[in-house]
Amino acid sequence: MESMSLGQYELVYNALSFGIAAMGAATLFFWLSRDTVAPQYRAALVISGLVTFIAAYHYWRIFGSWSGSFVVDAGAGTIALSGEKFNDAYRYVDWLLTVPLLLVELILVMGLARAATISKSLRLGVLAALMVGLGYPGEIATDAGTRLLWGGLSMIPFLIILYELFFGLRESIKNQPENARGLVNLAIWVTVLSWSFYPVVYFAPLLFGAENANITTMSGEAAVIVQVGYTIADIVAKAGFGVLIFMIASAKSAEWRARNATLSDAQPA
Repeated sequence: MESMSLGQYELVYNALSFGIAAMGAATLFFWLSRDTVAPQYRAALVISGLVTFIAAYHYWRIFGSWSGSFVVDAGAGTIALSGEKFNDAYRYVDWLLTVPLLLVELILVMGLARAATISKSLRLGVLAALMVGLGYPGEIATDAGTRLLWGGLSMIPFLIILYELFFGLRESIKNQPENARGLVNLAIWVTVLSWSFYPVVYFAPLLFGAENANITTMSGEAAVIVQVGYTIADIVAKAGFGVLIFMIASAKSAEWRARNATLSDAQPA
């Protein structure tokens, strides 16, 4: 930690602050937009807002923990550890709740049959929780081997989720309205690409000689990569993904309303 500069500390500080604002704003947007879509898609927007609300709360806690872990002398341009432990476990508590919900909101907005919705939501939700749970022991490990082991194990459910998204939902995507099909594909790609960024950040401390993500042992560069990297990935995977869910719901709602209007006009007076 002797290598962390004031500028690096402030970069993480500002990134976490931005994360709070982004998640909070997204929550208001999703919940206030609920009534603009057809009734069958409103649950997806409620869950989108719930995901970003949970994230906003945990980013507030991470921000407070980060601020409390350092003593900053802006006048002298120095920074030192305060002795308070930085609790990055807030991220894993957040992911354990929000990552399964992200998959559920995608399934809900696709409008599958009830049985398919329940089975796919349960299957993907359990896999997502398992992925997060397996990653945590490696995050707090004190040696590189353990970090690599648990990180590798967490990749197994991650790869199964990728398979389910690309192949398990293929027929369901084909059955989506034409005006929403491209958006559903985009939502899947955003999920895959943003989630793929997490393992990169997870293993990044090893490239800087740190065996875990503890700020007392890693370099300033590694701390910035981990904290800013996870924050960027979270904003894209939660707030950005939620916007796509809203766009899909809006497109499908427009198609549903147009179809109902046509059926009403076709009925005899």
